[in-house]
Amino acid sequence: MLLRRGRIPRETTDARLLAPEQDIDWLHQDPWRVMRIQAEFVEGFGALADLGPAISVFGSARIRKDDPEYALAEDVARRLVDAGFAVVTGGGPGAMEAANKGAVEAQGVSVGLGIELPFEQGMNKWVDLGINFRYFFARKTMFLKYTQGFVVLPGGFGTMDELFEALTLVQTQKVSSFPIVLVGSDYWGGLVDWLRGTMLERGTISEPDLGLLPVVDTAEEAVNAVVHGMEELFREAEAQAAAADDAGGAPE
Repeated sequence: MLLRRGRIPRETTDARLLAPEQDIDWLHQDPWRVMRIQAEFVEGFGALADLGPAISVFGSARIRKDDPEYALAEDVARRLVDAGFAVVTGGGPGAMEAANKGAVEAQGVSVGLGIELPFEQGMNKWVDLGINFRYFFARKTMFLKYTQGFVVLPGGFGTMDELFEALTLVQTQKVSSFPIVLVGSDYWGGLVDWLRGTMLERGTISEPDLGLLPVVDTAEEAVNAVVHGMEELFREAEAQAAAADDAGGAPE
Protein backbone atom coordinates (compact mmCIF):
# COMPACT_ATOMS: atom_id res chain seq x y z
CA MET A 1 0.00 0.00 0.00
CA LEU A 2 1.36 3.40 -1.03
CA LEU A 3 0.57 6.50 1.05
CA ARG A 4 1.49 10.06 0.07
CA ARG A 5 0.75 13.64 1.17
CA GLY A 6 -2.30 13.82 3.43
CA ARG A 7 -2.65 10.04 3.56
CA ILE A 8 0.64 9.63 5.48
CA PRO A 9 -0.23 8.84 9.14
CA ARG A 10 1.12 10.98 11.96
CA GLU A 11 2.51 7.93 13.76
CA THR A 12 3.94 4.67 12.48
CA THR A 13 2.27 1.28 12.68
CA ASP A 14 4.94 0.11 15.13
CA ALA A 15 4.21 3.07 17.38
CA ARG A 16 0.50 2.29 17.42
CA LEU A 17 1.20 -1.38 18.14
CA LEU A 18 3.45 -0.59 21.10
CA ALA A 19 1.31 2.18 22.60
CA PRO A 20 0.56 1.22 26.24
CA GLU A 21 -3.00 2.54 26.42
CA GLN A 22 -5.50 1.66 23.70
CA ASP A 23 -9.23 1.06 23.49
CA ILE A 24 -10.51 -2.38 22.51
CA ASP A 25 -12.74 -1.38 19.61
CA TRP A 26 -10.24 -3.03 17.28
CA LEU A 27 -11.38 -6.42 18.60
CA HIS A 28 -14.69 -5.91 16.81
CA GLN A 29 -13.41 -4.47 13.54
CA ASP A 30 -13.24 -6.32 10.23
CA PRO A 31 -9.44 -6.87 10.04
CA TRP A 32 -9.50 -8.70 13.37
CA ARG A 33 -12.61 -10.65 12.34
CA VAL A 34 -10.63 -11.96 9.37
CA MET A 35 -8.12 -13.47 11.79
CA ARG A 36 -10.90 -15.08 13.82
CA ILE A 37 -12.46 -16.51 10.67
CA GLN A 38 -9.08 -17.86 9.59
CA ALA A 39 -8.59 -19.41 13.03
CA GLU A 40 -11.95 -21.20 12.80
CA PHE A 41 -11.06 -22.71 9.44
CA VAL A 42 -7.61 -23.79 10.67
CA GLU A 43 -9.10 -25.34 13.81
CA GLY A 44 -11.81 -27.15 11.89
CA PHE A 45 -9.50 -28.44 9.18
CA GLY A 46 -7.01 -29.67 11.76
CA ALA A 47 -9.60 -31.42 13.92
CA LEU A 48 -11.48 -33.13 11.08
CA ALA A 49 -8.74 -33.92 8.56
CA ASP A 50 -8.45 -37.57 9.62
CA LEU A 51 -12.15 -38.12 10.37
CA GLY A 52 -12.66 -40.64 7.56
CA PRO A 53 -15.99 -41.37 5.86
CA ALA A 54 -18.77 -39.48 7.62
CA ILE A 55 -22.42 -38.55 7.19
CA SER A 56 -24.17 -35.51 8.66
CA VAL A 57 -27.50 -36.01 10.41
CA PHE A 58 -29.72 -32.93 10.69
CA GLY A 59 -32.94 -32.39 12.58
CA SER A 60 -34.74 -30.19 15.05
CA ALA A 61 -33.18 -29.15 18.34
CA ARG A 62 -36.72 -29.03 19.77
CA ILE A 63 -37.43 -32.76 19.48
CA ARG A 64 -37.97 -34.33 22.91
CA LYS A 65 -36.65 -37.69 24.01
CA ASP A 66 -40.15 -39.20 23.87
CA ASP A 67 -40.75 -38.04 20.28
CA PRO A 68 -40.62 -40.72 17.56
CA GLU A 69 -38.04 -38.64 15.67
CA TYR A 70 -35.61 -38.97 18.60
CA ALA A 71 -35.62 -42.76 18.33
CA LEU A 72 -35.45 -42.47 14.54
CA ALA A 73 -32.31 -40.31 14.74
CA GLU A 74 -30.70 -42.82 17.12
CA ASP A 75 -31.50 -45.67 14.72
CA VAL A 76 -30.15 -43.75 11.72
CA ALA A 77 -26.87 -43.08 13.54
CA ARG A 78 -26.44 -46.69 14.64
CA ARG A 79 -26.97 -47.92 11.10
CA LEU A 80 -24.55 -45.33 9.71
CA VAL A 81 -21.87 -46.55 12.13
CA ASP A 82 -22.59 -50.16 11.14
CA ALA A 83 -22.13 -49.08 7.50
CA GLY A 84 -18.68 -47.66 8.32
CA PHE A 85 -19.42 -43.96 8.78
CA ALA A 86 -18.72 -41.42 11.49
CA VAL A 87 -21.79 -39.37 12.49
CA VAL A 88 -21.64 -35.58 12.42
CA THR A 89 -24.35 -33.29 13.84
CA GLY A 90 -24.75 -29.69 14.92
CA GLY A 91 -23.89 -30.82 18.43
CA GLY A 92 -27.05 -29.49 20.05
CA PRO A 93 -30.07 -31.08 21.72
CA GLY A 94 -33.04 -32.86 20.16
CA ALA A 95 -32.41 -34.86 17.00
CA MET A 96 -28.73 -33.90 17.09
CA GLU A 97 -28.31 -35.35 20.57
CA ALA A 98 -30.16 -38.49 19.52
CA ALA A 99 -27.87 -39.05 16.53
CA ASN A 100 -24.73 -38.50 18.61
CA LYS A 101 -26.10 -40.89 21.21
CA GLY A 102 -26.83 -43.55 18.60
CA ALA A 103 -23.30 -43.24 17.22
CA VAL A 104 -21.69 -43.62 20.65
CA GLU A 105 -23.84 -46.61 21.58
CA ALA A 106 -22.85 -48.25 18.29
CA GLN A 107 -19.17 -47.72 19.15
CA GLY A 108 -18.75 -45.19 16.35
CA VAL A 109 -17.24 -41.72 16.01
CA SER A 110 -19.61 -39.01 17.28
CA VAL A 111 -18.87 -35.45 16.13
CA GLY A 112 -20.59 -32.16 16.97
CA LEU A 113 -20.10 -28.89 15.11
CA GLY A 114 -21.70 -26.30 17.35
CA ILE A 115 -22.52 -22.65 16.71
CA GLU A 116 -22.57 -19.55 18.92
CA LEU A 117 -26.20 -18.50 19.45
CA PRO A 118 -27.90 -15.65 21.37
CA PHE A 119 -29.44 -18.25 23.68
CA GLU A 120 -27.70 -21.05 25.53
CA GLN A 121 -27.55 -24.36 23.69
CA GLY A 122 -24.14 -25.93 24.28
CA MET A 123 -22.75 -29.26 23.16
CA ASN A 124 -24.71 -32.37 24.06
CA LYS A 125 -23.02 -34.97 26.27
CA TRP A 126 -22.82 -37.60 23.51
CA VAL A 127 -20.34 -35.62 21.40
CA ASP A 128 -16.83 -37.12 21.54
CA LEU A 129 -15.24 -34.65 19.13
CA GLY A 130 -16.72 -31.18 19.29
CA ILE A 131 -15.89 -27.82 17.73
CA ASN A 132 -17.79 -24.61 18.44
CA PHE A 133 -17.95 -21.97 15.71
CA ARG A 134 -18.70 -18.25 15.77
CA TYR A 135 -19.51 -18.07 12.07
CA PHE A 136 -22.17 -20.10 10.27
CA PHE A 137 -20.29 -20.11 6.98
CA ALA A 138 -17.17 -21.63 8.54
CA ARG A 139 -19.30 -24.32 10.17
CA LYS A 140 -21.15 -25.06 6.93
CA THR A 141 -17.84 -25.52 5.15
CA MET A 142 -16.90 -28.25 7.64
CA PHE A 143 -20.19 -30.09 7.13
CA LEU A 144 -19.71 -30.05 3.37
CA LYS A 145 -15.97 -30.69 3.25
CA TYR A 146 -15.71 -33.53 5.76
CA THR A 147 -18.95 -35.45 5.27
CA GLN A 148 -20.04 -37.42 2.23
CA GLY A 149 -23.81 -37.01 2.53
CA PHE A 150 -26.73 -35.60 4.53
CA VAL A 151 -29.56 -37.42 6.27
CA VAL A 152 -32.22 -34.80 7.00
CA LEU A 153 -34.86 -35.49 9.63
CA PRO A 154 -37.79 -33.17 10.43
CA GLY A 155 -36.40 -29.79 11.46
CA GLY A 156 -36.84 -26.05 11.37
CA PHE A 157 -35.13 -23.09 9.72
CA GLY A 158 -31.61 -24.30 10.57
CA THR A 159 -32.28 -27.69 9.02
CA MET A 160 -33.79 -26.04 5.93
CA ASP A 161 -30.77 -23.74 5.67
CA GLU A 162 -28.31 -26.64 5.63
CA LEU A 163 -30.52 -28.63 3.25
CA PHE A 164 -30.91 -25.95 0.59
CA GLU A 165 -27.29 -24.83 0.84
CA ALA A 166 -26.21 -28.39 0.06
CA LEU A 167 -28.77 -28.70 -2.74
CA THR A 168 -27.53 -25.50 -4.34
CA LEU A 169 -23.91 -26.64 -4.21
CA VAL A 170 -24.78 -30.04 -5.70
CA GLN A 171 -26.98 -28.48 -8.39
CA THR A 172 -24.21 -26.05 -9.39
CA GLN A 173 -21.60 -28.84 -9.18
CA LYS A 174 -19.59 -27.08 -6.50
CA VAL A 175 -19.59 -30.37 -4.62
CA SER A 176 -19.88 -33.91 -5.97
CA SER A 177 -20.54 -37.38 -4.54
CA PHE A 178 -23.06 -35.92 -2.13
CA PRO A 179 -26.34 -37.78 -1.62
CA ILE A 180 -29.06 -36.01 0.37
CA VAL A 181 -31.94 -37.99 1.90
CA LEU A 182 -35.09 -36.61 3.52
CA VAL A 183 -36.58 -38.80 6.24
CA GLY A 184 -40.31 -38.53 6.89
CA SER A 185 -42.72 -38.33 3.95
CA ASP A 186 -45.48 -36.92 6.17
CA TYR A 187 -43.16 -34.02 7.10
CA TRP A 188 -41.30 -33.39 3.84
CA GLY A 189 -43.95 -34.52 1.36
CA GLY A 190 -45.64 -31.12 1.21
CA LEU A 191 -42.34 -29.40 0.49
CA VAL A 192 -41.49 -31.79 -2.34
CA ASP A 193 -45.00 -31.41 -3.75
CA TRP A 194 -44.56 -27.63 -3.73
CA LEU A 195 -41.19 -27.89 -5.44
CA ARG A 196 -42.76 -30.03 -8.15
CA GLY A 197 -46.05 -28.17 -8.48
CA THR A 198 -44.67 -24.64 -8.29
CA MET A 199 -40.94 -24.40 -8.98
CA LEU A 200 -40.78 -27.17 -11.58
CA GLU A 201 -44.04 -26.01 -13.15
CA ARG A 202 -42.70 -22.45 -13.43
CA GLY A 203 -39.40 -23.68 -14.85
CA THR A 204 -37.22 -22.35 -12.02
CA ILE A 205 -35.83 -25.85 -11.43
CA SER A 206 -35.57 -28.89 -13.70
CA GLU A 207 -36.75 -32.47 -13.27
CA PRO A 208 -33.26 -33.80 -12.40
CA ASP A 209 -33.10 -31.28 -9.55
CA LEU A 210 -36.02 -33.03 -7.86
CA GLY A 211 -34.08 -36.28 -8.14
CA LEU A 212 -31.59 -34.82 -5.67
CA LEU A 213 -34.22 -35.13 -2.90
CA PRO A 214 -35.32 -38.72 -2.28
CA VAL A 215 -37.81 -39.08 0.57
CA VAL A 216 -37.90 -42.17 2.80
CA ASP A 217 -39.61 -43.14 6.04
CA THR A 218 -37.32 -45.51 7.93
CA ALA A 219 -33.77 -45.46 9.22
CA GLU A 220 -32.93 -48.51 7.11
CA GLU A 221 -34.19 -46.80 3.96
CA ALA A 222 -32.28 -43.63 4.81
CA VAL A 223 -28.93 -45.37 5.24
CA ASN A 224 -29.49 -47.56 2.19
CA ALA A 225 -30.30 -44.46 0.14
CA VAL A 226 -27.12 -42.71 1.28
CA VAL A 227 -24.95 -45.74 0.56
CA HIS A 228 -26.61 -46.34 -2.80
CA GLY A 229 -26.29 -42.67 -3.70
CA MET A 230 -22.58 -42.68 -2.91
CA GLU A 231 -22.05 -45.86 -4.93
CA GLU A 232 -23.89 -44.35 -7.92
CA LEU A 233 -21.88 -41.14 -7.76
CA PHE A 234 -18.65 -43.11 -7.43
CA ARG A 235 -19.48 -45.17 -10.51
CA GLU A 236 -20.31 -41.99 -12.43
CA ALA A 237 -16.98 -40.44 -11.41
CA GLU A 238 -15.11 -43.58 -12.50
CA ALA A 239 -16.91 -43.58 -15.85
CA GLN A 240 -16.10 -39.90 -16.41
CA ALA A 241 -12.45 -40.49 -15.53
CA ALA A 242 -12.25 -43.45 -17.90
CA ALA A 243 -13.86 -41.42 -20.68
CA ALA A 244 -11.39 -38.60 -20.09
CA ASP A 245 -8.48 -41.07 -20.26
CA ASP A 246 -9.81 -42.53 -23.49
CA ALA A 247 -10.21 -39.09 -25.01
CA GLY A 248 -6.69 -38.12 -23.97
CA GLY A 249 -5.21 -41.27 -25.41
CA ALA A 250 -7.12 -41.21 -28.69
CA PRO A 251 -5.04 -40.79 -31.85
CA GLU A 252 -5.06 -37.37 -33.49
